[in-house]
Amino acid sequence: MERKKMEQKKNTNRGLVIINTGGGKGKTTAALGLALRAAGHGQRVLILQFIKDAWKTGESKIMERLGPEIEMEQLGRGFIKFVDGKMHITQKDRENAEASIQYAKEKINSGKYDMIILDEINNIIAYGLVGEGKVLDLIKERPKELNLVLTGRGATDRLIETADTVSEIREIKHAYSKGIKAKKGIEY
Repeated sequence: MERKKMEQKKNTNRGLVIINTGGGKGKTTAALGLALRAAGHGQRVLILQFIKDAWKTGESKIMERLGPEIEMEQLGRGFIKFVDGKMHITQKDRENAEASIQYAKEKINSGKYDMIILDEINNIIAYGLVGEGKVLDLIKERPKELNLVLTGRGATDRLIETADTVSEIREIKHAYSKGIKAKKGIEY
């Protein structure tokens, strides 16, 4: 019985890898809920957004007021451009993604945070901006007590196998398909 209690205590100190993926709306929103929950328990949280640039979203505005418990940094250069219906990835996009991964690695290994959210990181793998292996290395080499949350569409099978918890958010219906544009406070 005593050994079981020791194992349970040991497991509570081990950080989790959580993935929010799928084609539905709410992956980042769910991760932000985890950030609020962790901060409510006095934990330090860092949110790194890999696609979004310095665009003032509702979450970036409120996070400025929630420091120092929650920090948010937008590392991206904005949304990936499409030309004639095809994704148009530039060398600058690739360089930014590589630099962002390196920056994330430094933050992950800093020992300063209890939770780090890598928002839209699955997308940068799916877009071919960064290899899956680099993200798997981030997971494998992280401090063992760090909770790591990965969001974005198209999480790879290897990432899913590596994670402790995976949620797939499926779109059933979205206002956009009715011609309703992105709404402040809902989509951004």
